[in-house]
Amino acid sequence: MNFLHLDEQYLANFIAPHEWSGIQPQVALAARQLEQGEGLGNDYLGWLDWPVGYDREEFERIQAAARRIRKQSKVLVVVGIGGSYLGARAVIEALTPAFRPQGSQELEVYFAGTNLSGAYLDQLIAAIGERDFSVNMISKSGTTTEPAITFRVLRNLLESRYGKQACQRIYATTDKSRGALRTLADREQYDTFVVPDDVGGRFSVITAVGLLPIAAAGIDIGQFMEGAKDARALYQAPFAENACYRYAAARNILYRKGYAIEMLVNYDPRLHYIAEWWKQLYGESEGKDGKGIFPAAADLTADLHSMGQYMQDGRRHLFETLVQLAPDSDRAVPADADNLDGLNYLTGKTLDYVNEQAALGTLQAHRDGGVPALVLQLPGATPYHLGALLYFFMKACGVSGYLLGVNPFDQPGVEAYKRNMFRLLGKPT
Repeated sequence: MNFLHLDEQYLANFIAPHEWSGIQPQVALAARQLEQGEGLGNDYLGWLDWPVGYDREEFERIQAAARRIRKQSKVLVVVGIGGSYLGARAVIEALTPAFRPQGSQELEVYFAGTNLSGAYLDQLIAAIGERDFSVNMISKSGTTTEPAITFRVLRNLLESRYGKQACQRIYATTDKSRGALRTLADREQYDTFVVPDDVGGRFSVITAVGLLPIAAAGIDIGQFMEGAKDARALYQAPFAENACYRYAAARNILYRKGYAIEMLVNYDPRLHYIAEWWKQLYGESEGKDGKGIFPAAADLTADLHSMGQYMQDGRRHLFETLVQLAPDSDRAVPADADNLDGLNYLTGKTLDYVNEQAALGTLQAHRDGGVPALVLQLPGATPYHLGALLYFFMKACGVSGYLLGVNPFDQPGVEAYKRNMFRLLGKPT
């Protein structure tokens, strides 16, 4: 199977064979707690079997809605925050062109409700201009401050532009039966999709939360779910051959040795938002009870010219996980008669080859400098492989959280800032 591969060679100096065998019973217990619903937060495990148990009728409605959005609009604005948008953005950014040809008629997907910046919203509305647009509002409650304010503004714009037909351009992904957004959607007859009760936001990319924006962007969500389904089957294997379990084990062994920061790195800008999604997944799942590996990210080689010095020679409390995308471009370095930059020795070599050697050289330097590294090799930038990758990280997160001794499915800490913000804003109690 052309699947993900975990390369552990850069861990050899940091994790001894007896440490792998020593943690194996703990991993087996954590995996059992997860798969049999015996651990903390077991009422939020719907994502675990979602790739095989999802609602086919809703899936077909998602595909139909995506076709309708692409037909009626030039822009889709996805309104949501955290898990309500990061998964979709990660997949869309990885699988659609970074630059669109002049005059392209392809649907553009914008994201809003992720901040409280008036300037950002002004610029978004200016970018939409006179083009036809639709909105996918994603919120279980409909009252989360950032997306709720943004939705008010965009709904007013839609209603002023399209009148009574505005409701045909609003797609609500929300609770199946209650909440402010559900009430509004039922009253205005928006097309609606369900945020499952047993799937937390940061695990929701394989539900309607992620699938509608991804499908609207023209990405094959059938293949995306097929990748997640195959990952679900593969990552039930025994420890020795289970990359998902071994990733969870390695990061916890390193954490117990004082490596408290994990850097998720890539050498391809298409993977930037995969890291942003991953940061929320692990930060919100593990950072509690005074514990947790701090999730950080770097885009290489760019960040080697900024953070590279610290990564190489700074405090030895971090390890890195490289998500490495297989080469898929034949763009080569051209010859230059003057050779003033001294690069003719690279003539004819592809940029992907040069990039691979940069990654290899960096891994070797970091290993020699005391930085453990894992390499997760991704065979291709396809919907199938992205579905597998995201499922890999989600399941590893559940196992890792239980190894750490926390509930990976709650997030009590995020309410603290909200209480203070509401008090300062004078929200009625």
